[in-house]
Order: sequence, then C-alpha cells, then structure tokens
Amino acid sequence: MKRVAVVGGRGFVGGELLRLLVHHPGVEVTAVTSDTQAGKAVESAHPPLRGSGLRYSRRADLEPADLVFLAGVHGSTAKILDETTALAPKIVDLTADFRIEDGALMERYYGWRREGEHARAFVRGLPELHRKQITDANRVAVPGCMATSAILSLAPLAARGLLQEVQIDARTGSSGSGASSGPANSHALRSGVLRVFAPFDHRHEAEVVEALGVGTSMTVTATPQVRGVQTVTKVAVGEVSERELLAMYREDYAAEPFVRLVNSPRGTYRYPDPKVLLGSNHCDVGIVADHRGRALVMGALDNLMKGAAGGAVQCMNLMLGLPETCGLTFPGLHPV
Repeated sequence: MKRVAVVGGRGFVGGELLRLLVHHPGVEVTAVTSDTQAGKAVESAHPPLRGSGLRYSRRADLEPADLVFLAGVHGSTAKILDETTALAPKIVDLTADFRIEDGALMERYYGWRREGEHARAFVRGLPELHRKQITDANRVAVPGCMATSAILSLAPLAARGLLQEVQIDARTGSSGSGASSGPANSHALRSGVLRVFAPFDHRHEAEVVEALGVGTSMTVTATPQVRGVQTVTKVAVGEVSERELLAMYREDYAAEPFVRLVNSPRGTYRYPDPKVLLGSNHCDVGIVADHRGRALVMGALDNLMKGAAGGAVQCMNLMLGLPETCGLTFPGLHPV
C-alpha cells in the first residue's frame, strides 16, 4: 500500500482528490494539510467524506510519503517545492506553477517565470499524450481543465499538421473558480448567466499554445452549472472528409480508457456534453465537418475530475506502478 498526502485539502480540487483516494485500493491517505483548518475534521469542508476519520494537519507536520499532491493556490508550489521534495520522491502538482515550460510564455500569462532545474523536472500530466514520460517521472504538473479539453479534442489534428491557428470557445461551471472565489461567483450573481469573463488571453490558452504548437485564441464564458467544461473550436481542414477525420480520432484514441469519441447522427446527446460526465474521469471528444472545408471540434469533461483531481490520480497510478484506471472507473451520474 502506497502512502500519499494532500497539501491544500480544503478547496474543491482537494476534496475531489480525497473522495477518490480514500476508496482507492492501492493507496493510503496519511495526511491532509490546511494551515487554516488544522485539527478540524476534513468532513467539515467536504461532507461526502463523513466517516473517513481524516483531519487536517499543518503542512509543517507533514511526514514522509511515497507521493504528495500539491493542491494549494496558484503560486504556492514553487515556494514549498524543496521541502516537499525532501519528504516525498514523487510529486503531482495541481497548481499552475509548472504547467508551462517556456519562461516567456509563463511570464506573459501568469506574470512570473519558472526556470532552471525545477521547471525542467516537471512533465505535463496528460497521459494520453505523455504516458511514458509520466510513468518515469518524479514530478508531474496536471494541466488546467479547459486546456485538457481543448488539447485532447485537437491533438489528432495537430499531430497530422491540420491546425494552423485555432479559436477556442470555452464554457465553464462555477467550481472552476475555486472554493474561495469572489462575489462574482455567488449564487445570486452566477445563476442563469452566460457571462464572457475572458474574451482573450485566458491562462489556459498558454497551455494549448505550448502543447499543440499552434497559434491559439481562447474565449471563456461562465455558465450556470457548478461542474463541467466544454470547448468548441472551428478549424479549416480543406479536402479532408468527416469520415477521414473520424478515422483519425478512432486511431488515436481507440485504446485510451478515458477518451471517448462521441459523434451520433441522432439522439439527445449527439455530441460531447459535460452534464453526462459529472463525477467521471472521461473526456468526450467529437468532430463534424461540412462541405466547405470546415470542421467543428468539441471536447467536454468534469473540470474537477479529468480536468483536475481525476487526471492527477490517473498520473499517480502510472507513477506508482498501479493500474492506470484504478479508482477512476465511475461512469458518471445521469440525470442530475
């Protein structure tokens, strides 16, 4: 049984991590830290964990473990990386601190640089594209939720040189803003909205640029849902038919346990829809094309699962030599 700890277990992502880990057959949660909640039961912040017996502790009291998840606020990982490395040989980071390799790109989107040995040590935590690197890695940085949806939905086209420049329309639920979000995400102001809050230069745009190597513009809209991300991208594919496009996606994702091609000619859920993915670790992708050389590429996922905690546990499984799907096979809830 592998020993794992969660640093920053008070937020939504920390709670989702713990929900997965407490029932995971291959690991034991040895510590959950929150300096502001030290001594309190974890269930006080995450009621689904009632009966788990977990209590928050201070980060200073953290003991050695096989792997540590870092789920604090953005900017916190770099400050505690050395002390965490001394306690655990393997680290999975869910903050934005080491998602971007290019220092200039990081500075443009986040206002800081992460360079040197530490920055180079982190592998991008997207198993579908970097499985071998993750398996061999000691440090993994999990991508952002909208970046994950966009990258997975566009990667087959990028791999074949069919992307020049892309414009991504991303929609996200309120949990993506975190448990300590400001008044703009209160129920009274969030309910019923379709609010464009990032017309350009959203931070997840940088990850798509670096991962796919194409010019990218991302517009992000807040939706009334609590969970869920959907990305929709229009691309020019020239003479490539829809049948050929679908064959590319089937070839690339046929063996992937958590990526499904969704493209149905009829039915209620014809294309990727985050509502049917809530609680699951799947990313559904779809592509349709017209007769004018254009295609519409879609991706959907649960932002707290495949877009954060679920993706992190998937990486953990690979890093610790456990079955990749272990603890992640819940299919989602419907209807909700």
